Amino acid sequence: MTEILIRGRVLTFVEEPRHIDDTSAFRYFEDGAVLVRNGKIAGLGHFAEVRKSTSVETQIADHRPNLILPGFIDTHLHFPQTQAIASYGAQLLEWLNTYIFVEEQKFAKPEHASMIAGRFMDELLSNGTTTAAAYCSVHPESVDAYFTAAEERGMLVIGGKVMMDRNAPEKLRDTPQQGYDETKRLIAKWHGRGRAQYAISPRFAITSTPAQMDASRVLVAEHPDCYVQTHLSENRDEIAFATSLYPDAKDYTDIYARYELLSSKTLLGHCIYLSDREVSVLAETGAVGVFCPTSNLFLGSGLFDRDRFDRAGARYSVATDVGAGTSFSMLETMDEAYKVLHLQGQRLSPLNSFYMMTLGNARALGLDDRIGSLHLGADADLVVLNSRAKPSMELRMQVASSLVDELFVMQTMGDDRCVAEVYVAGKARKHPLQRPHQIERPEPELI
Repeated sequence: MTEILIRGRVLTFVEEPRHIDDTSAFRYFEDGAVLVRNGKIAGLGHFAEVRKSTSVETQIADHRPNLILPGFIDTHLHFPQTQAIASYGAQLLEWLNTYIFVEEQKFAKPEHASMIAGRFMDELLSNGTTTAAAYCSVHPESVDAYFTAAEERGMLVIGGKVMMDRNAPEKLRDTPQQGYDETKRLIAKWHGRGRAQYAISPRFAITSTPAQMDASRVLVAEHPDCYVQTHLSENRDEIAFATSLYPDAKDYTDIYARYELLSSKTLLGHCIYLSDREVSVLAETGAVGVFCPTSNLFLGSGLFDRDRFDRAGARYSVATDVGAGTSFSMLETMDEAYKVLHLQGQRLSPLNSFYMMTLGNARALGLDDRIGSLHLGADADLVVLNSRAKPSMELRMQVASSLVDELFVMQTMGDDRCVAEVYVAGKARKHPLQRPHQIERPEPELI
């Protein structure tokens, strides 16, 4: 049995905050502790109380005065685009053809896929992200590399091979049968192996023929416990192209609905230009619209309307969308989300931002029994945040007066430098060579 007591200021959400002063939405312990036993959370609360249930052999990782939260969750990104971040000057379709489809052809080589997969996972962890839902390339080798890298680090990840049989370079195209066969083999190999979860991944309607969409429908029917991930209404030219390819569909959303791809396990990247009818379909099916503020701004795509989703009772999550997204940091992503919503007269409180990065995204994935909050029996995925990590942040924190202030400072000014440590299933991953230790540190001045 392995046991570690992680000490610090502990914050975890239990519900979505209704307003900026909603203290009922979270639990906070000024001198708190998370007891981890064999990779699971075995205790949570005030340090003095939790300490009573440990033995003298229990290691203590003392992170005071830093803040301990559940690990961040990213619900939409592309691991083959890791080296394509910061590709200049194009909107979606031109950007795909100019940069992304060129980059993804490299993933036919297992050694390249393996190298990027390792760097990708390490970037996630460096930024405090412990779970991600990502697209691989069309090559099965990329899927093997992705899940292998996550398995080596003990991470819970979702992923899958993109299926695309048209409107892409020949080296990136499969066929409906090939896409079906390879996906089925990869599901058998990876889905449910350790912490791995598979996502059936027709890239988007533009790159899949009706025959491939039908193959996707069959895969979903055969594997209802797998996720589905694709893209929807990111760019006006994309919408026009997609609907021209499926002229019988009522709209873009109806393309996926006709092939029975919409359910509570479906992640739909972007969802910017939806009609009221389309939003209502998402609400009825439980499909999740994924808000990707950084990439939407970078590609000049548009602004996600969160309040419209709320009014319709439709579900949504938040994601970096690397590599159109320009950072692996969920903190920086929520900074951009705040601005995108502010432009539309919508508020995003610090409490709601941190809820979305943790429990909110876990609920969107249907994994809130395992991740996203610090509760007994949950997987021990945690992030430790230092709100004074940068000189400018330390100066700002001198006049911060509340927990909400501190969270907003990290959301607005934070990046990977704020991540002091990351635990995956109870194991330190950002600084794995540093042994857990017990150090007497001064009590925090704030809060």
